[in-house]
Amino acid sequence: MAAGLALFGLQAFWGSKMVYPGWSQNYSPVQSGKDLITGGLGADQMLFALAGFREFIAGILWVRADSFFESGNYDAILPIIRLVTFLDPHEIDVYATGMWHIGYNFTDEEQRSDRRYLPSALALGEEGAKQNPNTYELYFETGWLWYHKIDDNYDKAVYWMEQADSKQDILLQPARRNLLSRLYERNGEIDKALNHWYTVYDIAQAAYDEDKDRRNYQLRQNRDTIENNLDTLLIRMSQRGYFAEKENRSLEGYDVNPPFDVGFSVKVTVTDERVIRVQGNWNVLSIGSRIRCVLRDANFPNVIPGGDNWDKGATVNFDPDRQSTYMQEQLFVRNQRFDKTIDMSRDPTMYPFFGDNYVLEFYYNPRSAPEHIQDKFGWNGEGMTDKENPTNMRTDIRPGMKCLYLSLPISKDQILLRGKYRGTTPVIRSAGYHDTEKDYTHTATGEADIPILRGQ
Repeated sequence: MAAGLALFGLQAFWGSKMVYPGWSQNYSPVQSGKDLITGGLGADQMLFALAGFREFIAGILWVRADSFFESGNYDAILPIIRLVTFLDPHEIDVYATGMWHIGYNFTDEEQRSDRRYLPSALALGEEGAKQNPNTYELYFETGWLWYHKIDDNYDKAVYWMEQADSKQDILLQPARRNLLSRLYERNGEIDKALNHWYTVYDIAQAAYDEDKDRRNYQLRQNRDTIENNLDTLLIRMSQRGYFAEKENRSLEGYDVNPPFDVGFSVKVTVTDERVIRVQGNWNVLSIGSRIRCVLRDANFPNVIPGGDNWDKGATVNFDPDRQSTYMQEQLFVRNQRFDKTIDMSRDPTMYPFFGDNYVLEFYYNPRSAPEHIQDKFGWNGEGMTDKENPTNMRTDIRPGMKCLYLSLPISKDQILLRGKYRGTTPVIRSAGYHDTEKDYTHTATGEADIPILRGQ
């Protein structure tokens, strides 16, 4: 035992005096001019690290993190994730799992994620990509977070997916390359989407041709999938009037013309302290139609209408601003109505309501819409209108497109039923809101209207 400890100490001394200075100067991962290892570890942890056990300790810690996952002790996982990435910055799975955990797992009792953590998840992905620049994986994961979780700011998703697409090892994951075409569509770059489908089709066809026995089902399936997606995109470009618009021809007779009247209006009722009921009208087909509802501080940093610029630098900070409030919910539409009660009373750390003034936002981006709705609205919202409330249609909040956007002010006193609102039921209405006597809230008893997008 004593001999072992002596050898351990000797190795640590040798590492610190003879090996570490040269390694730190020439090979250590560096962030913002600061050595990740020396900047992130305590003295005892450094002893193990300098003794040459960095990857070993990182592996043990990650196994320990798994037990916290299983017990739901998510708060305990964050420091382990950070420590493992300090010890071994080439643990790609830890970076990827950490991003997913931070972005998705911190939720309130109704499973709404705490979006204040998104900048940390993005920063972790950016750091992981810098530490592992020769593989596509963390570029892909960061792009996926922008695409799937944030579901907005599509230029950022395209940027990261293009970086992933430039790495050689993504050729081993052909299905992942296909996603870039979808992102070009979301970003309004239709020609790029088409060209990328042609590129990956040629690659898939060549791979299939090399399989002389034609027995690799996966190669054939990938080629056929790309071909189907390519054909579908060409049809949509035609039917939505994309080619006609480029040639300055009339859109008469194309699917996006005449524009569909979405008829949006909303009423918000504060039914109890930190509890709001959101009711509204939306003429659009029920299936897959969701309106984004945001309740945030009026001065929440870096906001853009209906969202936020979640990229707030490369610093990984697992402790978001606990005094800020940002709630985001999806309002599902049925029979041209939505009716959702949002309870924020059980999670005061997630919804602290420290500020005095807040904003309620309602946002619909046609590029996030399902294909069957987008076939009418178009990629740029040219097939949408709101006849009664034309100011709901905004062309100034996302470049080159038309979105639904409406904001309503609400105060802390209204949300918390304090001051002059004590004992009252505050109600906020948008212009043109009308109540209905129909019961749309229960599937079993609600009358089933069948709205259509054509024939108005």
